[in-house]
Amino acid sequence: MPVKRKITEPDGVYFITITCHQWLPLIEQTNGYDLVYNWFDHLKDKGHYINGYVIMPNHFHALIAFRNTGQSINTIVGNGKRFIAYEIISRLEAQGETKLLHQLNLSVEAKDRERNKKHEVWEDSFDWKECRAHKFMKQKLDYMHDNPCRGKWNLVEDVTQYDHSSAKFYLCDEQGIYTVMNYLELNDVDLTKPVSG
Repeated sequence: MPVKRKITEPDGVYFITITCHQWLPLIEQTNGYDLVYNWFDHLKDKGHYINGYVIMPNHFHALIAFRNTGQSINTIVGNGKRFIAYEIISRLEAQGETKLLHQLNLSVEAKDRERNKKHEVWEDSFDWKECRAHKFMKQKLDYMHDNPCRGKWNLVEDVTQYDHSSAKFYLCDEQGIYTVMNYLELNDVDLTKPVSG
């Protein structure tokens, strides 16, 4: 059972990992990559910065600079997980995936059922690491960008060939499917201040 750790800071740069329930490839199955991009758009609209990402078939990593909006970062991420989960379930229903939907329904714990939760799409908690130094941010970006070529995946020969990643931006200076802000530009950003105007 994952331990839910709370981010106590109101702002900062965080490397986050969100994993599908039981590592099921729900993102790939529903072609839900756009759902993650929509969440990134929502974050940008609120003044946050997407500095890097990779979206895999059953999890995704992102380097996000969260601005102090008065809302806790855990709440922001939790709301994002809920939004994406709702859409994934909707797509599974449209695909007629009754067996998988039943499996996700049976996985909901009693306390969550009382709150009217019907399906378990994600692992309970998300993993996070605070990134204060550029060296650590770069290390996390390299780690996430290598994902599609590592271990059992072998989705592409070269990290820059994987579409759902910011690797092409950092290695070829070419924005991919989703536009990110270089983490080095965060030097000029005061995350403690809310967005003006």
